[in-house]
Amino acid sequence: MAGVLSVLRRIYLTLYNWIVFFGWFQVFYLAVKTLKESGHEHVYDAVEKPLLLAQTAAILELRSHILVSSLVISWSITEIIRYSFFGTKEAFGSAPSWLLWLRYSTFLLLYPSGITSEVGLIYSALPYIKGSDMYSLRMPNKWNFSFDYYYAGLVALGSPHMYGYMLGQRKKALSKSKKE
Repeated sequence: MAGVLSVLRRIYLTLYNWIVFFGWFQVFYLAVKTLKESGHEHVYDAVEKPLLLAQTAAILELRSHILVSSLVISWSITEIIRYSFFGTKEAFGSAPSWLLWLRYSTFLLLYPSGITSEVGLIYSALPYIKGSDMYSLRMPNKWNFSFDYYYAGLVALGSPHMYGYMLGQRKKALSKSKKE
């Protein structure tokens, strides 16, 4: 029974990783194609549906901002590499060394560009968020609690921590591959 579950798990993870890889590849392709043909103002409209499927999260309402293009392309490249790495690893038991290197090295450029894009979009959205009181809870209320999404938007939580974590993962994964 455990062997059957292990095989089913492996099949599921292989399919999942390759489906998400193709979803992100479609987002990347459409983003680059639209950026080249129509400009950054149209990238979000071109990638909206596949992005929502691949990411299952909404993007800020700054659809025509140049940073949306940068963000979507950074995410796409990262996720294409990530899901092809794990899809290959699940399907074949290991991934080629060049894909391992890409998995643990491209973040050196893509995390800063993605994080900078996210922070830039948050900064651009702050006047709208402050003016609309979107996702904010003011006092007095029955919970005697307040939350201001405007101030939460000022902090890009986890960025330095995640970058440091990936540096550690890179060192561990690449040193392990040299020993093999």
